[in-house]
Amino acid sequence: MKKIMFTLLTGIMVVTLVACGGNEESKEAKNDSKAKTEETEQQQKEREKQMEEMQKKLEAQHVDKTKTVAIVNDNEILGSDYNSTLVSIQQQMLQMGQDPTSKETLEQMKEQTIDSLVGQTLLLQDADKKGYKVSEADIKKQLDEMKKQFKTEKEFEDVLKESGMDMKTIETQIAANMKLEQYVEKEVPASEISDEEIQKMYNQLSEQGKTTGQEVPKLEEVKPQIEQSLQQQKQQEKIVQQVEKLKKNADIDIKI
Repeated sequence: MKKIMFTLLTGIMVVTLVACGGNEESKEAKNDSKAKTEETEQQQKEREKQMEEMQKKLEAQHVDKTKTVAIVNDNEILGSDYNSTLVSIQQQMLQMGQDPTSKETLEQMKEQTIDSLVGQTLLLQDADKKGYKVSEADIKKQLDEMKKQFKTEKEFEDVLKESGMDMKTIETQIAANMKLEQYVEKEVPASEISDEEIQKMYNQLSEQGKTTGQEVPKLEEVKPQIEQSLQQQKQQEKIVQQVEKLKKNADIDIKI
């Protein structure tokens, strides 16, 4: 939300600066400046129109927030949860330069959203069985950290409202995320990465660098990042395996 607003404000500032050029310009220069200003304003309007159209298409993919989209071991997953997860996947696709509104990606996103929600629900259910808990103080601390990203409490609440959430919903999500972090840390810990694995990944990056003409830093400079990336990759694989294991004894009913 903030990034979008910053982009729009930057465009407006450019228009203002061009329009307020020095008084000593020649008539020809002024006319040229005016033409550039009008062009910039037109481009700005076009960008805003495209953003509005894209937002409408993205929102059209949402489901009724009260609709039950899946049932996992008697736990209902509602449309509100589906929509929140879908928004994240839509944004990821946009960042990767893919069109989340195309017919080809629509079914793919739907499947990814459901898989993510089912997996999260199974992990949380297992976390509850094993006694993982989050205190009210921990939730409040995390919530306060989120609020610091905004100038005022009202701005934070407005963003929540635009996202279709309220304070209770965000607190529930914070609690779930913190519980999952505890669970993953203990039940699915990150694996140790060998020097051989790091070297192999570095060699792959070096080969890619030769192909694209990009200079790759020395191994010592990027070793920590490579190790972290490999740990995250391995941990993600282990989480998927854990979900598949939990699925074997789960009763899952997909409703959409």
